[in-house]
Amino acid sequence: MLTSKWTIAALIVIVVLALLAITGRKSVHAERIIPDVADAIWLVLTDALAYSEWNPISIEAKGEFQEGGIISYQMKSVDGGQSPVEATVRKLVPAREINQVGGIPGIISFNHTWLLEPVEGGTRVTQREEYRGIYVWFWDPGWVERAYQEGLQALEEKLVAAK
Repeated sequence: MLTSKWTIAALIVIVVLALLAITGRKSVHAERIIPDVADAIWLVLTDALAYSEWNPISIEAKGEFQEGGIISYQMKSVDGGQSPVEATVRKLVPAREINQVGGIPGIISFNHTWLLEPVEGGTRVTQREEYRGIYVWFWDPGWVERAYQEGLQALEEKLVAAK
């Protein structure tokens, strides 16, 4: 009798954890119109080794931006520390889009996209990232959105300095 109660309790815990993993979802969004052409912005975004020169969030990057390629980042965290993150490039459309995914499915995973869109006055550069998994129920990614906005400003400053 006691065994069946423990079995039922364990099944309930497993179901609850599975539901949290499936339904946990949060996202961040940052955009900026940068007074430059998409091709110039693209060159900076796809030069992984130069990230340390301008990117305040992805303070180091290694790898090649190509579909199926792996980019290894050192990411700055909210407390000023660093965390290693690996992303797989899922989609690459020159001077238009970079889509990267990674993480631990069910626990926390990410789907990050850079979008470049020509507009009057330059290029709208957008970063979107969606997080999924159990961990997002206990995590506020608001600081990431602010950091991505700072990153877009740093990207613009890098492009202005290069002229």
